[in-house]
Amino acid sequence: MWLAIGAALAMPAFAQDAPDGVSAADTDPQQRTAELDAVTVRGEYIPEPMANTAAVSSFVTREDFERTGDSDAAAALVRVSGLSVVGDKYVYVRGLGERYSSALFNGSPLPSPEPLQRVVPLDLFPAEALAGVTVQKTYSVKYPGEFGGGVIDLQGLTVPDAPFLKFNVGVGGNSVTTRSPGLTYYGSNRDWTGYDTGRRDLPDEIIHSGQPITSANYSREWLAAYGSALNNPNLFLLQEKRRIDPDTKIGVSAGTAFDIADDLRLGVIGVVSFDNEWRTRTGKQQDGIFTTDGADIYNDYDFATTRMNARVNGLFGLGLESENHSVSWNTLYVHDTIKEAKSRDGYNFNVGVDIREDGTLWLERQLINNQLAGKSSFGEYGDLKLGWRLAYSKARRTTPYETSVRYALVDGTWIHGSGNNALRFGAVDDEVASGGIDLDWRLPTERELTLSAGLAYSDNDRAAVQRTFRFDALGGGLPVYNQYQRIDYLFSDYNFQNGILTLNEITPNNNGESAYDGTLTNKAAYVQLEGEIAPAWRATVGLRYEDATQAVHPLDIFSGARVGGIFAAPPLENDYVLPAATVTWNLAENQQLRFGASKTIARPQFRELAPQQYSDPDNDRLFFGNPFLVDSELLNLDARYEWFFDAGEYFTAGVFYKQIDNPVEAVIGDFGGNQLFQGFLNAPEATLYGVEIEFKKYFAPDLRWLGDGRVYLATNYTWSSSEVNAEEGDTVIPPGFNGVPQAARSFVADGSRMQGQSEHIANVQFGVEHEGADLQATLIANYVSERISVRGRAGQPDYMEDPGATLDFVLRKGLDLGGWGGFKPALSFSARNILNKSHEEYQERDGGRIDLYTYKPGISWDVSLSLAF
Repeated sequence: MWLAIGAALAMPAFAQDAPDGVSAADTDPQQRTAELDAVTVRGEYIPEPMANTAAVSSFVTREDFERTGDSDAAAALVRVSGLSVVGDKYVYVRGLGERYSSALFNGSPLPSPEPLQRVVPLDLFPAEALAGVTVQKTYSVKYPGEFGGGVIDLQGLTVPDAPFLKFNVGVGGNSVTTRSPGLTYYGSNRDWTGYDTGRRDLPDEIIHSGQPITSANYSREWLAAYGSALNNPNLFLLQEKRRIDPDTKIGVSAGTAFDIADDLRLGVIGVVSFDNEWRTRTGKQQDGIFTTDGADIYNDYDFATTRMNARVNGLFGLGLESENHSVSWNTLYVHDTIKEAKSRDGYNFNVGVDIREDGTLWLERQLINNQLAGKSSFGEYGDLKLGWRLAYSKARRTTPYETSVRYALVDGTWIHGSGNNALRFGAVDDEVASGGIDLDWRLPTERELTLSAGLAYSDNDRAAVQRTFRFDALGGGLPVYNQYQRIDYLFSDYNFQNGILTLNEITPNNNGESAYDGTLTNKAAYVQLEGEIAPAWRATVGLRYEDATQAVHPLDIFSGARVGGIFAAPPLENDYVLPAATVTWNLAENQQLRFGASKTIARPQFRELAPQQYSDPDNDRLFFGNPFLVDSELLNLDARYEWFFDAGEYFTAGVFYKQIDNPVEAVIGDFGGNQLFQGFLNAPEATLYGVEIEFKKYFAPDLRWLGDGRVYLATNYTWSSSEVNAEEGDTVIPPGFNGVPQAARSFVADGSRMQGQSEHIANVQFGVEHEGADLQATLIANYVSERISVRGRAGQPDYMEDPGATLDFVLRKGLDLGGWGGFKPALSFSARNILNKSHEEYQERDGGRIDLYTYKPGISWDVSLSLAF
């Protein structure tokens, strides 16, 4: 129907009269081009990215990266209207969680190295490897149908216009971390690189055991041998580091292009960088329950955590292009490692005394993305264009030798209990093979009309596994002497060999809770008509068809066989016809109105479906999936006014509305008692609507110190409101209820806000640019109002997060050395979170408050020197 409407709107273009005896299709091309130029001249003041897209879009360019000094894609997208970033890596568009946004790299889907997300964390993409980022907020059928808040398309660097070579080196720090005391553990002498030496690997004899390592399957001697094989005090003994090292970074990028034949140009580009960063967090962790008397706190901890984050990035690009054809190869490599030492102590309700929990973590993430793509145009005027792409990506996340040890406070001394420790080994492998072909045909009509069609295919496979062990005391309890031993002496070969300790595997395996494989196969086709439907009017209408099968299969971790039972839900097999239409009215030379309508979907993520338990290192929260989730379906409506009053200057204002059937919401549940976990359910329905305003302007005040420089102001504001609807009689299937429907209002309050949605998002950039002095200085302010991070248990307040206001400053100054050495040095400085805003996640009711996870991240700074040749 939508395509028929578009064809009807386009009919006036086909019905225009051609010269007598000559059809419109036979009109001289040069004459036709002149006529088209006359038609489109009205919008010549509209910048090219905005003029060439009918969608509501925002763009982050290389210039923007340099101005704000952002190190990765996630940091840069904070500045975009309607966007907020959670955990410094997941983008929320218009208040919708990361599940409602998709990330592409040069148009191809990406895998995620995170077990808790199918969406790739955007902090993995360094600014040096990106030519820009496009954020499209209205749907067009050329993109995948999984669209709620927006599509984030990352563009890698391509064939350079001119040869370049750039070196960069820098140092940085943090007000609560650098040169201050912190926690660490030795690990190995190569840990600073982010690559493990193999010391943390699970021994082969345990990997291939074929059965749980327990006393029911092995003799005491075998268990002692296995325990000794796993024992390594360098990996669990916490140490205090008197002065945490400053941050360091180094990078090099280079590119060149040269002619290899007539009308044939070859380009090569490469980027390599290394960063090492330390951050300490100290704060409060609580959980509890609200009663009529207020907040009753069960667990009340003070915590300290120190993380080392080491990252290696690499990009290699090879491009071959001629006037009408181009082929490119891109390989992106990202290796990101977190080494963490943590300790918390305080009152524990279940134990009844003060306890202390120490832990270590080594979290290694790796992403390798390979893409081969080509573009061709045919015909004298490029009336027919062909684009194609093939990509294979693999992401891997490993958490070898993740430890936790609990102590109890007795008579002022921390002592060990029996079995209050855990040793975990986890891995997630995620692969995506994808391909697509796009065909654009400019129709032989007097008005510019383009008919597009395409096919796309993607196959996403994920395998996840986790094994958990514990060192138990033989005989039911530790001897008194051993209770006071230092942890490296307690977990010693001597105690294993002399019958004091034994190894016990506690990997849950009854319902496939420790291993699963997930698959998502998607086949898609689309057709779209775009062009002028009348003078100063453009429209895009299209249909996309998607046929997808998604499944998560719990596995027996030892045999690899699929596990049945309540967690083995049937696959989600759905096909959709997704229409989309946008209309743009160029009402003046520099002004236009856009209107958009579409239907899209959102599929549950693997981690939301899988019954496997995971502990999130960002907040120490246990996660558990829900295999009974279903797809969400969305209706999207948009309208936006755009006024471009000078080059790079504009004012935009828009409204949007979304209706979502079966939205996925994060909820808190419990396994009985006070063992809390985060799970997921489909709420019955939700609506989201809001207003976006954006302004950008350059000023040239008559100031002596500024000379011929100019002042820069950019600001955007988004107000949005959401409502989850749960009528009387509606049901949901929450996690932990074995697939049995429950009353929706017991878990989702009717009329409450959507999880993750903030009412206010505002960004302001104020800066100075002086081209002659090679100077850029920018003050950047961001504000995000409170949002629901997770829905609370039945009858309990929701978990709230208050991002608040942050203030950053970025300075870049080129240094004039009189051309000495033939290079151009530049000095950069940035200061982040100048207001020292705290991170706050809490529950609150009637004046009572539980601080779930609060800390001060401190003020961060860095200084870098770059040399460009």
